[in-house]
Amino acid sequence: MNYDYDLLVIGAGSGGVRASRMAAARGKKVAVIESRYLGGTCVNVGCVPKKLFVYASEYASHLKEGAGFGVHATLDQFSWPELRDNKTNEIKRLNGIYDNMLKNAGVEIINGTGSIIDPHTVAVSEQKLTAERILIATGGWPFVPKVPGIEFAITSNDVFYLDEFPQRIVIVGGGYIAVEFAGIFNGLGAETTLTYRGEQILRGFDSKVREFAANEIAKKGVRISTGCDIEKIEKQADGSLICAFTNGETIACDAVMYATGRRPMTDGLGLEALGIAMREDGTIITDDHFKTTVDSIYALGDVIGTPALTPVALAQGMTFVAQQFDGDATPTDYNTIATAVFCQPNIATVGLTEEEAACQFSGDVSVFESEFRPMKHTMSGMNERAYMKLLVQTSTDKILGAHMVGVDAGEIMQGLAVAMKAGATKAILDSTIGIHPTAAEEFVTMRTPSRQL
Repeated sequence: MNYDYDLLVIGAGSGGVRASRMAAARGKKVAVIESRYLGGTCVNVGCVPKKLFVYASEYASHLKEGAGFGVHATLDQFSWPELRDNKTNEIKRLNGIYDNMLKNAGVEIINGTGSIIDPHTVAVSEQKLTAERILIATGGWPFVPKVPGIEFAITSNDVFYLDEFPQRIVIVGGGYIAVEFAGIFNGLGAETTLTYRGEQILRGFDSKVREFAANEIAKKGVRISTGCDIEKIEKQADGSLICAFTNGETIACDAVMYATGRRPMTDGLGLEALGIAMREDGTIITDDHFKTTVDSIYALGDVIGTPALTPVALAQGMTFVAQQFDGDATPTDYNTIATAVFCQPNIATVGLTEEEAACQFSGDVSVFESEFRPMKHTMSGMNERAYMKLLVQTSTDKILGAHMVGVDAGEIMQGLAVAMKAGATKAILDSTIGIHPTAAEEFVTMRTPSRQL
């Protein structure tokens, strides 16, 4: 059959843009459908603007640290509108870059909402487009629970465009987004409460990392409340909010932000009618070639339930194109994916947690740990500490996991991820001469295991 396109992509986020560009570079006729903004969550209401806000939130602390070095400065004022609008202008600039990248690659951009009406046809408003392959890359959307007064709350999508900076904020959740924004608002001067219904924040991370990070975050001024949840939110006459908690506590604030997870954006795509299989959480089931249960329809990125990270979606986009158009059947490798949480101090990790290592290699794991006061803070007077951990398989000397809580943890962990991907052993780290004086050198100087698992 003759189709309008070789590949029709629904969603211009990280994975969709990468797959579109790479396919077009191979001479394929490609179009991408997007209803909101180019670049998806990461560029517009995710990684990029969040990191810009993280930078802003650190300046007040830097000024305090300077006194120990003889640098005496004060923070005269903080302008939320200026930060917000400068961020927005930067995102607009990036949107323009994405637009140019796609057009220069020969990808047609279709503004609108796509709905799949048969295995080879997508409807956008009154227009019907056909394609040999359809790729779903619609990503995720913030999930909020049904709580009385939830209409007064905001999500991570809203926080980047607030009219006014809240002087008091309650953040609900214990994952990446919640923890990062707690640090942002606290650093910018807001009275910040982070509340999580579980026993400890950052579920899924190494238990010692969770405990250490929580203590350090609290030392920075964030109030962490665990084991409880909000029962209702009530708006007051002056515009403030009252949060009533399951433990009987009430907190008055100016904003409540929910960061309680994300759900796949499949609404209106018509997947059920097509018989495309999905999991209970709404993610689309695919094989190693990103094929759904309908042969001509594929999906990748956050919508398929793999690690919800921008670099993962980018890698999937490249793998998809190689598989479909280059004859390369190699699947995406999800092992040894490094990740970071940009709280204060940062968290970064790659490989297995201590709990996972103990489960998979019981009796064959050596744990190397180091906790110390960073050199900078011996003069700054700040009481911030750093923590590092290596998990090593005793019998093979292979590094199973690396974890860090401390300044620039993400920058440091990227190098360790490369080493682990190459199969590095503890002996290789031990034989590596460190860069002195840095925190990073601690990873090549830990010689004695603290315990065996």
